[in-house]
Amino acid sequence: MKKTIINAKNAPAAVGPYVHAVKAGNFVFTSGQIGLIPETGVLARGIAAQTEQVLKNLGAVLSEAGLAYTDVIKTTVFLDSMDDFAVVNEIYAKYFTGDAPARSCVEVASLPKEALVEIEVIAVAE
Repeated sequence: MKKTIINAKNAPAAVGPYVHAVKAGNFVFTSGQIGLIPETGVLARGIAAQTEQVLKNLGAVLSEAGLAYTDVIKTTVFLDSMDDFAVVNEIYAKYFTGDAPARSCVEVASLPKEALVEIEVIAVAE
């Protein structure tokens, strides 16, 4: 199976030794995105702003792969605190309309750069 590396010019640079996404067959697996603003590398402030930025960053990665939110079949949401679950859900629902993808959501001890939320996705190109 051919593997294609995807790095999006409109997403923030990786903060470690990884790529934005890998395409294998018809599937695209993204690395987790946090709320870094691509132009500055600064983390957006607050859970709402970070969630919006995470989803914009994921949109840039999906776009680079020729895909959209409607092509996403699975997401994993990592939260610094489950107290933010409702806020994240409200913003998430604006990006995943109609038939939502399968999803897992877990609370973690900490995230890179002290982020409040990180999201990764699996998408499929038909």
